[in-house]
This record gives sequence, structure tokens and C-alpha cells, in this order.
Amino acid sequence: MGEFDWGSIAGSLPFLMAGLSYTVQLTVIAAIGGTLWAILLALARLSRIAPLAWVAAAYVNLMRSVPLLLVIFWFYFLVPVMLQWASGAAYPPRIGADRSAYVTFILFEGAYFCEIVRAGIQSIPKGQLGAAYAIGLNYAQAMRLIILPQALRNMLPVLLTQTIVLFQDVSLVALLNVTDLVGAAGKIAQRDSRLVEMYTLVAVIYFVLSYALSLGVKALNRRIAIIR
Repeated sequence: MGEFDWGSIAGSLPFLMAGLSYTVQLTVIAAIGGTLWAILLALARLSRIAPLAWVAAAYVNLMRSVPLLLVIFWFYFLVPVMLQWASGAAYPPRIGADRSAYVTFILFEGAYFCEIVRAGIQSIPKGQLGAAYAIGLNYAQAMRLIILPQALRNMLPVLLTQTIVLFQDVSLVALLNVTDLVGAAGKIAQRDSRLVEMYTLVAVIYFVLSYALSLGVKALNRRIAIIR
């Protein structure tokens, strides 16, 4: 085994930064899409319509009980086969690794965000909803204008913490040959036979970014606590 080659890192930075850009892009889109999906799931779980609440609860429990890697493989390998069977096509449709990654992370993280959103909604006193009805608002208006804005403040630090976990989980898309940060490092490592240098750099990048984001979440949590 040779010495640690700093030159191989410097020469590969543009490709690694492109992979990091993809990782951040997937994280942001999955976080936003997952939050929107989570709000719908949370409202469904809190609904008085029993079948709707049961379906939402079953979905959330299923996603939270299955490893993320398995869900990624489901959407990448099984969904095209199911679509082929449903449509009667001769060949499975080509979904692609990128599209599979976006859909998988939105649907999977939505299940985790759902429980955070549901807890945030339940943290608001029930009298708030009654007061909204008293001034003539319906359920949808009360949720949109009164309940959800207050709940968002309560659940924002936890949502951001889960987003940090999502940022780390995105590295699994490298198994689909997607060029995220880990995928880019893997391709460079195989090309230049510099596994130690590449994966050490990736570990440092993940640590620095995750630690910095964690400090930001702690500062936000302290500020929210002062406002309360």
C-alpha cells in the first residue's frame, strides 16, 4: 500500500463536487416533497374517516418497518415489472435510477416526516381548532391558517434533524450507479486505485457538513425555545 496521495484528491475535486451537488439536490427535493407528502399523511392519520386513517397508518408503519435499501430496490427493480404486468406491455418501462431515487426518498422519508408532523399538530391545544370554527373557518382553513403554522414552529428542529439523516441516507443511491458524492468517489477510487484517499475525503465531507448542520439545528432550537 502506497503513501496517502493528496494529489489524487486535488485533481478529482471537480468531479466530487458535482457528486456533492447531486447529493444536496436530492436531499433538498426529497425533504420538500417528503414534507408535503407527510402533511397529507398526517392529516389522513388524524382523520375521523376510519378507512382513510387505517390506510395512512398501514403505509407509514410499512415504510418505517422496511430497510431503506430494500425500498430503493423495490422501486428500481419491481415497480417496472409491476407496471409492465398492469399495462400488458411487452417490456418493462424504463424508469431510470434518477427518477427511482427521487420517488423512493420522497415516499420513504414522507413516512418518517409524517410522525413528526402528526406530533406537531397534536401539540397544538384543541381549543385553537375550536376557536377557528368559532370565527367561521372550516377544517381546511383552520389547518392551513392556524394549526399548521404553529405546528411547523414546534416541529421544525426535528424535521431538520431528520433531514440531516436523509442527507446521509442519500449515499445509498450509489448502489444504483448514480453519481452522487459516494458514487463519484467510488468511480475515482476504482479508476485511480485510491480507495483510502477517496473514501477518507468523503467521510470528512459528510462529517463536516452534518456537524455544521447539527449546530445550526441546535441554535434554531434554542431560538425557538426563547420565543416560546
